[in-house]
Amino acid sequence: MKVSSYIKKHRIKLLLVVIGIIIYAFCLPNLLFKEPTSTVIISKENKLLGAMIALDGQWRFPENKKVSKKFKTCLIQFEDEYFYKHPGFNPVSIVKAMKENLIAGKVKRGGSTITQQVIRLSRKNPSRTYIEKIKELILATRLELRKNKEEILSLWANNAPFGGNVVGVEAASWRYFNRTPENLSWSESATLAVLPNSPNLIYPGKNKERLKIKRNRLLKKLLGKKIIDSLTYQLSIQEEVPQKPYAIPQITPHLLQKINKLKKGELTKTTIDYYLQKEVNKIVKQHYNKLSQNEIYNCAVLVLDVKTRQVLAYVGNSPTTKEHQKDVDVIDKPRSTGSILKPFLYSAMLDSGDILPESLIADIPTQIGTYKPENFNKEFTGAISAKKALSRSLNIPAVKMLQQFDKDKFHYYLQKMRFKNIDKPADYYGLSLILGGAESNLWDLSKNYAGFSSTINHYEETLGYYSNEFAEPTFYFNKNINFGKNKKEKNLMSAASMYLTLESLKEVYRPGDNQNWEFFDSSKQIAWKTGTSFGFRDAWAIGTTKDYVVGIWVGNADGEGRPGLVGIETAAPILFDVFNKLPKEDWFTAPLNEMVEVEVCSKSGYIATLICEEKKTIYIPIAGLNSSPCPYHKRVHLDKKLQYQVNTSCENVDNIVQKSWFVLPPIIEYYYQEKNPFYKKLPKFKESCIKTNKEVIAFMYPNGQDKIYLPKNINGQKNDVVLKVTHSDKESTLFWYLNETYMGKTTKFHELAIQPKEGEYLITVIDEFGNEVKKLIEIKS
Repeated sequence: MKVSSYIKKHRIKLLLVVIGIIIYAFCLPNLLFKEPTSTVIISKENKLLGAMIALDGQWRFPENKKVSKKFKTCLIQFEDEYFYKHPGFNPVSIVKAMKENLIAGKVKRGGSTITQQVIRLSRKNPSRTYIEKIKELILATRLELRKNKEEILSLWANNAPFGGNVVGVEAASWRYFNRTPENLSWSESATLAVLPNSPNLIYPGKNKERLKIKRNRLLKKLLGKKIIDSLTYQLSIQEEVPQKPYAIPQITPHLLQKINKLKKGELTKTTIDYYLQKEVNKIVKQHYNKLSQNEIYNCAVLVLDVKTRQVLAYVGNSPTTKEHQKDVDVIDKPRSTGSILKPFLYSAMLDSGDILPESLIADIPTQIGTYKPENFNKEFTGAISAKKALSRSLNIPAVKMLQQFDKDKFHYYLQKMRFKNIDKPADYYGLSLILGGAESNLWDLSKNYAGFSSTINHYEETLGYYSNEFAEPTFYFNKNINFGKNKKEKNLMSAASMYLTLESLKEVYRPGDNQNWEFFDSSKQIAWKTGTSFGFRDAWAIGTTKDYVVGIWVGNADGEGRPGLVGIETAAPILFDVFNKLPKEDWFTAPLNEMVEVEVCSKSGYIATLICEEKKTIYIPIAGLNSSPCPYHKRVHLDKKLQYQVNTSCENVDNIVQKSWFVLPPIIEYYYQEKNPFYKKLPKFKESCIKTNKEVIAFMYPNGQDKIYLPKNINGQKNDVVLKVTHSDKESTLFWYLNETYMGKTTKFHELAIQPKEGEYLITVIDEFGNEVKKLIEIKS
């Protein structure tokens, strides 16, 4: 019979066959399980850091295609011994089940294979009828054609119910045994294998004996099959079954929250070092217990790997209470920076040649307009080296440095380093930009300190720079940071200026037992900086070595200030405790190709002139060659006993000694000599001499500003304005004039209180030798 004739004769049957084949081919959905899964994060060592329950309230981990060997063996022996041999259903099991059900008069035994159970799970466990069994059988054979045996086992292991709201062996392993399936014993694996058989009836903590009987029966079967030996069997049956579920580990809860927003319902491998994270958690808890006694409830810690820019530890907040906002992730929240930006200004000024590491910066009472910065200790040094001003975190020198460098220029640098929260124009912040007038966050600050360290490291390796040194850190394990192209030109600042900045920060006074660290060979060399915001609301400590950056913030999430909430007392101890958990490493190699050796004046720190008597050699950035020569050494003429200044009007030329003298301006000298007992003031002029014109009087207040606002007392009455000057001769008498009107005289302590009306005034102060100083001011209410 011809084919065409056969088709015509049996076309209906053939059509039905084709339709049947098509239905069979498409009867199984492409995606069997669509339920939401938990967000899960693991460490770089593949250890569980935390998980969030799925949207439907189930602990259901994302699919893991690998099923542990012990659990797989237990499951097959308990549920489906012929799993690897049947095509999706087992005829022998089906016949046995039918006999038992007919005898019982109801469905008592299912005879389902693992494949059929997967189908049943995917169809939300419909009622057990023969029609449903036929559907399961057909769909099971289709599943066997689509998936291999290991994939089918994985589907079962990831979607089987394990009692309560636990779905899948991964979640069950953590909930009942607090570890991964790979680390379970034979007894524990057997317990999980029997649980899905009747999860509602047999639940850990309930029907304990029945669960134990089912488990032991499976273990005996494993012994009989010689899968386990008699010793393993005896030890296994002695193990207790789980009494109640464990909480899922929450080792990095705030990082989990962050990743959940980005990758909800996924398994994410992070860069977190599991063991370091646990140590940092302990440190934070210990310090929180102490800090909370002073009503300081929140802190955050970030640890970065400088070379890879990976996040190694992430503590978004302390283990406090909901009342004190324990769920707030402080790491990316903007807070007042305090002094923590000072190293960036110092480095920028070194790089531009505006300062040298040891050049003197004025540290005197200062008012610029209405802005009056103060040092934390309320004291003044007169003048201090830029390096020491940074390491001691003095505020007045920092403001003077910013005024010299220009706030707009510094603001530009901060923008290039991508400080995201410094998003307003420079004029908005003013000079307070360097003292906490701006806000930033622990993430950006730590990132930019790491940028300094990696710039120096990369320069050592390549004698060049990478275009993206201030790259964003990552907590994703599979993400590599792109530092950009290598080039010869610097980005913002040279490796030399950054290196000298870190050298200065290495000298910062350490808290407690760490203060004499340099005398111990085992001590780590760490460049670090603290910061404290106005009103004691934020305490910072950020430190860096060649390989690591540790950033600390301490405070109250609601912004409440507390006495004692300062960087050196609250944040620094946490910083050093964390660094003690990190490996010791070598210090940075000096980028000598970016530096030059110069002679500087030992007393002033400026480039030495011919009249500087004491000099020393230091390395500075190349741009430092353009810095100013020493302005404080002058040639003076003295008598032979070096007691008086003289000139030809009172001394014979042969008796005049020419000498170099370190001379500071009067107002700086006034405070400098208190802190520097070996400072020698310039000798007085001999009384018989006609004095040359020199600055002997200087205003202390007002100094720099031309507008003065009349202060008011608590009763609303205007207080006096107290004018202050200093004179190089403490015994001098000064005469005061206001708009040419004589106001009085002062001796030794040169202060005069006035209360003028609003308007402009010329203040004139004259000594008995005719030396004078004038100041034009405007009085405002």
